Amino acid sequence: MRPYTQVLDRLRTAGLRPTRQRLALAKLLFENGDRHITAEQLHTEALGATIRVSLATVYNTLHQFTTAGLLREIVVDAGRSYFDTNTTAHHHFFYEDSGCLADIDDEALAITHMPIAPEGSVIKQVDVVVRLARA
Repeated sequence: MRPYTQVLDRLRTAGLRPTRQRLALAKLLFENGDRHITAEQLHTEALGATIRVSLATVYNTLHQFTTAGLLREIVVDAGRSYFDTNTTAHHHFFYEDSGCLADIDDEALAITHMPIAPEGSVIKQVDVVVRLARA
């Protein structure tokens, strides 16, 4: 199998044109299992892998991947987002001291009651972020 075959198929299936930069960033994102990553972290990884790309392009690509359903954006603070390669419905721990994001086991959290959505809207998804601090 050629080096970019899996990510090429993934981009095409999502309806995204496989540009050189999208392919390179998708390879970094998706070839090592599920992960949580910020745009800045991905930019640093790209530069370390000698992928010449601006931080703005990384942000744009991450948002394009999110819109296409390839990523899920987890907002932990105003202006601070992580992008999750696991797009299934699940929740997260956020370690405030280290800035790490980790999945919560599916069975560890149950939402037993949902509010009724305001008229003219529907609940699209529920994201729970449990913030952790040192004891």
